[in-house]
Amino acid sequence: MDFLLYGKKILVTGGTRGIGHGIVLAAARAGADVLTCHRQDGEAVDSLVHALKETDGDHHVIRADVGDTDEIDRLLAEAKDRFGRLDGVVNNAGVISHIPFAELEPDEWARVIDTNLTAAYRVTQQALPLMGRASSVVNIGSRGAAAGIPLRAHYTAAKAGMIGMTRSLAKELGPQGIRVNVVAPGVIETEAFDTMPAERAEGLRATYSKKTALGRLGTVEELAGAVLFLLSDHSAYLTGETINVDGGI
Repeated sequence: MDFLLYGKKILVTGGTRGIGHGIVLAAARAGADVLTCHRQDGEAVDSLVHALKETDGDHHVIRADVGDTDEIDRLLAEAKDRFGRLDGVVNNAGVISHIPFAELEPDEWARVIDTNLTAAYRVTQQALPLMGRASSVVNIGSRGAAAGIPLRAHYTAAKAGMIGMTRSLAKELGPQGIRVNVVAPGVIETEAFDTMPAERAEGLRATYSKKTALGRLGTVEELAGAVLFLLSDHSAYLTGETINVDGGI
């Protein structure tokens, strides 16, 4: 089964690193025209721009911080100007920090909630006028939302809230033909593993591999495959669901 997205216009937030980078490239290579955003310039942005130039389609990488409501509104205005419509939205942008709950300051709570959850609300809301029947919203959640993770109360709260928002929006937007789902990754091996000391990376691989039924970490391509399925017409009767891409953790 090929998850072909030929002719579809897709917005992916936070698409220059890690999971987002993989989703952007997978969607572009499946035939979609892709618009994505980033918060800071750097080598990762340049690398994605270069890869997209070598991929057929009308692709755009722009700077926009989805933690800022005004920046979100500008991002969606860009989507309207460049594409005129959206067939799919992937709310991927997120931030994380590891802080004991007793030491978690209000500003840090707000930063993580706003970027991981409030941004998904605003991006989806502003995208609605551009979306028609058979459009799809994919929210990138976390397996940790159900499990709970020490030192990440703010992050898991945001990702758990995303599941509730998704269920509600699936019912509210369903009559308009708009589907809304969550993809919840387990431990996915991104380029972040390449930037940490080799001993620590191997330790993490070993620890998390023991926790999964498949005995290994997931790849960005495997995670992107689930997202492409939900963006494609193959999932036309699937909405309000959370798909755990976690290797059976």
